[in-house]
Amino acid sequence: MAEVLKESNKKVSYSPEFTQKREKKMVNKITYETMSDDKTIVQQMEEEWPQMTAEFRRLQREQYELFLHKQHDYGPGNISVGSQLQTEEEVHLSLTGLWFRMNDKIQRLKTLLMGGRKAAVNGEPMEDAFLDVSNYGIMATIVKNGKWGK
Repeated sequence: MAEVLKESNKKVSYSPEFTQKREKKMVNKITYETMSDDKTIVQQMEEEWPQMTAEFRRLQREQYELFLHKQHDYGPGNISVGSQLQTEEEVHLSLTGLWFRMNDKIQRLKTLLMGGRKAAVNGEPMEDAFLDVSNYGIMATIVKNGKWGK
C-alpha cells in the first residue's frame, strides 16, 4: 500500500467509508495514512487536479532553489542574527526578525492588492511577495525546530 504524509496535529473529517478503509501509524509526529484500495490521497488529488498539483510542486521546487541561492549568498547568519540559536532568547530574536521580514511582504501585498496594482517595483511582481512569505514561514519553522544552520 502506498503511504501519504499527513500532519498529526491537524484534525480532518472523513466519511465513515473512508475511515474504515485507512490505517494509521505514528512515526516521528507524522501520521502515515494508507488506503486499502491502493489509491493514496496524493494520487487522487493529482488525478483530479493535475494542473494545480503540478504547479504546486513546480513552485515548491522554485522556492527551494531560491532559498539555496539566497543562503549561499547570505549564509545562515542573516537569519540567526549572528548567534548560534542556542538560547530561547536567540531563537526569539531570529523569529522576530523573520516576522518583520514577513510583515514587510504582507504590507507590500496589502498595498498592491488595495491599490489594484500588479507590481510595486518594475520586475518584482506580486507573486514574488507571496512566495517570499511562504519561504520565510518555512525558515521560521526550521529555526523553531532547532535545525537552522545545521
